Amino acid sequence: MHRIFLALALAAALTGCSFLGQSMPCTLADADSGISAVWRPADFGGRDAARIRLCVDGTCEEQMSGSPDDPFASLSVQLPDGVGASTVPVRLTVTSAKSGDTVVEDSTRARLSEQRPNGNSCPPTVWTATFRAHPDKGLTSPKGMKLQG
Repeated sequence: MHRIFLALALAAALTGCSFLGQSMPCTLADADSGISAVWRPADFGGRDAARIRLCVDGTCEEQMSGSPDDPFASLSVQLPDGVGASTVPVRLTVTSAKSGDTVVEDSTRARLSEQRPNGNSCPPTVWTATFRAHPDKGLTSPKGMKLQG
């Protein structure tokens, strides 16, 4: 009987089980806090027809709009560690690669949402927000965005 109990305890320890319930091992997904913008490159014309610039609280990242054959593209601005549940200013500027004219300009404040990519009891905890860069409306919700043409 003692051997059976010992064998069961060993099996439980090796599979991540505890006597008080499931103890799930943490995955090792890495993540950073940040603000992201997603868009359909076709919305902005031909290949790399526009330059997308996303600024968050004074830090900016930019890239070309991409190929209209791609279903979507994205750009992120990383936030400092420990940013927490705050609200940060976000600015989007889209300029024509051909003329340099501003095509879209918009700004808003982003309320950051808590994300735990490895589970509730596992690090890291990151804070994120995502917007759609829309050619007519500027920064909008990505909900319902079709990722295919």
